[in-house]
Amino acid sequence: MASRCCAMRAAALRGLVLLSALITLPGTAAELDIELTNPPAVGPLYVLLFEDADTFGSLRTAQYRERFDAGQPIRLSVPEGDYAVLLFVDENGNGELDRNFIGIPREPIALSNNYRPKGPPNFNRARLTLSDDAPTQQTLSLSQILGDTGQILGDTGQWGVGIGAVGQTSPYRGSTKQPGTVIPAIVYIGEKLQWTGPRIRYTLAGSTDWRLALQGDLRLGAYEEQDSPFLAGLGDRDTTLMLGLAWTRELPAGIDFTVSASQDLFDRSGGQQAELSLSRGFQWGNWRLSPFVGLNWLSADLADYEFGVPTEAATAERPAYQPSSAVNPEAGVTFFYEITQGWQMVGNIGVEQLDDELTDSPIVDEERLMKGFVSLTYTF
Repeated sequence: MASRCCAMRAAALRGLVLLSALITLPGTAAELDIELTNPPAVGPLYVLLFEDADTFGSLRTAQYRERFDAGQPIRLSVPEGDYAVLLFVDENGNGELDRNFIGIPREPIALSNNYRPKGPPNFNRARLTLSDDAPTQQTLSLSQILGDTGQILGDTGQWGVGIGAVGQTSPYRGSTKQPGTVIPAIVYIGEKLQWTGPRIRYTLAGSTDWRLALQGDLRLGAYEEQDSPFLAGLGDRDTTLMLGLAWTRELPAGIDFTVSASQDLFDRSGGQQAELSLSRGFQWGNWRLSPFVGLNWLSADLADYEFGVPTEAATAERPAYQPSSAVNPEAGVTFFYEITQGWQMVGNIGVEQLDDELTDSPIVDEERLMKGFVSLTYTF
């Protein structure tokens, strides 16, 4: 009986040893060797490995991280799998990749496959499949994302040019025309200045998680009086530029909170607008999608300019109407699609629910409007 128990214990022990060996098989580890064509003379280097597109798209929360001294061979041993690799030179020795507010690295970096993005990085273009068959070799070059490709207002950044279109649906009674226009798509992404289509921002103050910026937005002309018989005699509502301030704060989980206020620069309406929004970016294949929700406030002057009917223009079918200020909820998505490393498609689309102050106007017969922007650009 005792010998049988000993045999059973021995068999159980052999089973545990075999299971442990299977769990720790050396074949589950893969090696990655990195050689730099322009290694730094001093300063530690960090290698970060990302396993999914979302974390790589924001360059946050790497799954693996290892430090190397300058001149030290760079070899990593990690579990087999697909990774995007980021290497950076820690110039100030704080152990972190220093970035500006919009997430652009300030320190020299290299990405796997020598991928150099012109926007949010694409996991698919940097993807490496690491296995235990043989070490994976990568020869990379360090570079500054915001290099010497161009300058404006003393700010170094990346230039892009192309063509775009901005438009919206019409909420007006009997209107057969949807406001919209084709515009040159000028893109500039710099340390302080960002110019993308109908919006331009220049940072006045800030840090890695907040900024205060001067902001300009193109506001499309609401209508031309010839668009509908119900608008006849009211005159045209022309396109203008809204200029003001925008404050953005990065909240936990990568959520951006923005509040802005602006004035009609050309005084066509004499009005103001303010916006409050929450957005969060996600990487999906070659797409970077940023859903957003918000509230848009229109001053009484701006609401009256676009939705009011002055007494002198009133008719039996179009009584006089003067709205007060209005608040419109809005939701939508901003998108970035990397066609190649140089060509990108950028835009947004949203739906805005009109306040009762606006839908009660005798010239309005829609409760909401769609609006958006899209551009095709080449970034140098």
